Amino acid sequence: MKVVVFGGSGFLGSHVCDKLSDAGHDITIYDIEESIYRTPEQKIIIGNVLDEEKVRQVVADKDVVFNFSGLSDIETNTKRPVDAVKTNVLGNSILLEAARSADIKRYVFASSAYVFSGSGIIYRSCKRACEDFIEDYRKAFGLEYTILRYGSLYGPRSDKKNSIYCYIKQAVEQRKITCNGYPDDIREYIHVEEAALMTLEILGSQYANQNIILTGKETFKVADFLNMISEISGGVDIEYRKIDSPFHYKITPYTFSPKIGKKLVNNLYMDIGQGLLQLMDDVFREVKGKKK
Repeated sequence: MKVVVFGGSGFLGSHVCDKLSDAGHDITIYDIEESIYRTPEQKIIIGNVLDEEKVRQVVADKDVVFNFSGLSDIETNTKRPVDAVKTNVLGNSILLEAARSADIKRYVFASSAYVFSGSGIIYRSCKRACEDFIEDYRKAFGLEYTILRYGSLYGPRSDKKNSIYCYIKQAVEQRKITCNGYPDDIREYIHVEEAALMTLEILGSQYANQNIILTGKETFKVADFLNMISEISGGVDIEYRKIDSPFHYKITPYTFSPKIGKKLVNNLYMDIGQGLLQLMDDVFREVKGKKK
């Protein structure tokens, strides 16, 4: 199939592009910047999702649209709410209209576990609005979709604001980890490559017009996870700073909502210790390279 991945230069998007290419699909990346991870068979178009004409031209001959674009950091969304609405909500609407006009077979949207949460504020509101638009396009125009609500992603190529990346970088550079939260906070971490593989599964017909939750198989206390990082890195100090923040959830991001998502679990599980070793190796190489 011909697939265009908006935001395909980023953390999750680049991994999904790789898995799509491995599966034999014809991939076009559309992003505001070049992808340093792009393989020779992947095409790229540099552009903004708010450029309606350019978006329409790119989507015109495609079978599937993946939307991984937008402002993904929660604090950035809160500090720049107007930009967040433009890039996330308006951008999503422009992609939806282009997909409808091109009679796309499936519109895949990267949402978040925060979407029906009491946390996340502006970020949550943008994701929720996007999901509503997608579902309304299905009702009004018959556009098939799959909404993916990702949990706590970690792994290579991560954004520099990714919490796991930050913890590991602190451990490598400072021999200390500072966590803004509580040791008994609960998280379901999922390795990005595992998430990317599971993302391909949802192209099956059984996942059309579904809201799918993609999180890790196991739940971890933050203390256990950070202790694992400490042990792998040879032992570091861990400090917890108690916070009361609208960005933070303690056990679950979910609050009650009638829109329930189905959880998809992958049979091929990336061991979390191996995943941390992989990311730590990347961070170590990055830090070592800067010191030269």
